[in-house]
Amino acid sequence: MNDYLCQIIKDKGYKLTHQRQAILSFLLENPNRHMSCEEIYERMKDTDPDLGQATVYRTLQLFTDLGITTRHDFDDGKSRFEISSAGHGHNHHHLICMGCGKIEEVNLDLMEKLEDLVAKKYNFEIVDHNVKIYGYCSQCRGIHKNR
Repeated sequence: MNDYLCQIIKDKGYKLTHQRQAILSFLLENPNRHMSCEEIYERMKDTDPDLGQATVYRTLQLFTDLGITTRHDFDDGKSRFEISSAGHGHNHHHLICMGCGKIEEVNLDLMEKLEDLVAKKYNFEIVDHNVKIYGYCSQCRGIHKNR
C-alpha cells in the first residue's frame, strides 16, 4: 500500500482503519478505473463482508476531502472516483464513450499552453482544469453509424 497516502490520513488526525486500508488498497490495485461508490462496494463486498456501502461512501468522501481521491462527474448520474494525481504536476483528461459508457484516460496535458494564454490575458491564477471529450469508442463507432 502507498505509505505516502496512509501518512496523509494519519497526519490529518484520522485513524487508518481496516476498512479505509481495504478501500485504499482496492483503488490502488485498480488504476485508471473510474468507479462509483456502488461499483466499488459491489466489487469489494465478497472479499470484505464487514464492509458496508455507507462506509465506502463516507471513506470516499473523506479521501476526496484529503486530496487522496478525485471525484469525477461524467454526466451519467454517478460520482466516480480515482486516486488523485494532484501534486504530481500532470492533469489527465477523459474520453467518454456515449455508446457504452467506457471511460478512457488521455495522459497528455495538452492544456498547458492554453492555461498560460488564459492566465496572462485575463490576469487569472489557474489552479486546475478538467477536460471531458465525448464521442464513440472504436467498438461503438460502427454500431452508432449503422443506426
